[in-house]
Amino acid sequence: MEFAREEMIKMARQQVRPRAYYKFDQRKSRQEKRRDFISLNDQLGSEDLVCVEVWQASIAELLGTAILVFMIDTIAISSIETHPTAPHLIMAILQFSSSATLPISGGHFNPLITLSYALIGSITLSRALVNTLAQCIGATLGALALEAVVSSTTQQTFSLGGCTITVIAPGPNEPVITGLKTAQAFWIETVCSFLFLFASRWVAFDQPQTDIVARVTVCSIIGLLAGLNVFISPTVTATKGYSGAGINPARCLGPAIVRGGHLWDGHWVFWAGPTLASMAFYLCTKIVPRYKHDFLNILRASVGTKDGHVKKPRLHYERVAARWWKQRLEAHARPNSSKLRLDYPLTAT
Repeated sequence: MEFAREEMIKMARQQVRPRAYYKFDQRKSRQEKRRDFISLNDQLGSEDLVCVEVWQASIAELLGTAILVFMIDTIAISSIETHPTAPHLIMAILQFSSSATLPISGGHFNPLITLSYALIGSITLSRALVNTLAQCIGATLGALALEAVVSSTTQQTFSLGGCTITVIAPGPNEPVITGLKTAQAFWIETVCSFLFLFASRWVAFDQPQTDIVARVTVCSIIGLLAGLNVFISPTVTATKGYSGAGINPARCLGPAIVRGGHLWDGHWVFWAGPTLASMAFYLCTKIVPRYKHDFLNILRASVGTKDGHVKKPRLHYERVAARWWKQRLEAHARPNSSKLRLDYPLTAT
């Protein structure tokens, strides 16, 4: 008995399928294929356009984005006036805003996160479109509120805290354009957006992780990532006129609509970069499989059992081989069981 079990484990390690596993076991009937077929209407989610909960969530996104843009732009202006390398409040503002609307709409406040959710199938395209529209309107309202409370001199000096690549500064003879090249700004925007999306989606917005850690910790991670990306990028480039990675296209759109002018110069970068980052993240989720950790066994192996012996976590092929051997014994124990059928391959995945 022990010899047969060792042989099955050896077969599993070599990724050899047992004789009881056949290709025809995985064939689907026409009824199953029709049932698994997803229509275009289901993919677009057109029924979400008339769903009350979707519109309630969009209102939460609108209000949250408006407050976020108003507070972040205010913090950016005050930080530049006092100490340009010490924006201490942006992480806390984003944390509290996300905590308030996370149960209602998910607390996106960002077309980048909304688009990535739509690409990986967490939400429908219709809901993503409604949320993105609400975020853009909210960003515009936040910029309008900021314009109403600051002076015209501050608006002209700091451009309402908008996203800029280059600015026109007065020179001795003629105006001088200072800033970053468009290609450099595009790649900085893409890389920072991908890093923010990669970490926030798989650490903060992942439901198992959210269940393990507290909601405050989840929102703190989002605020930390956004703050580091936005305010470290201009420090690394050390170029005047470049406001740093926007990461949030809606936040860049609001001041551009209200203030206009040079804020529209290279504005496409703050949309094209996050869009490319979302597509890259989508390909990453398809190419790189999610690694499932057995946290309980890893914890037991690290601290040991009650008798002081460490329990080693069983590998995948060992678990599959044990299940296959158990099925084999049960099949031979039953009368008239000449054929054994397995519903899973004996491969280490």
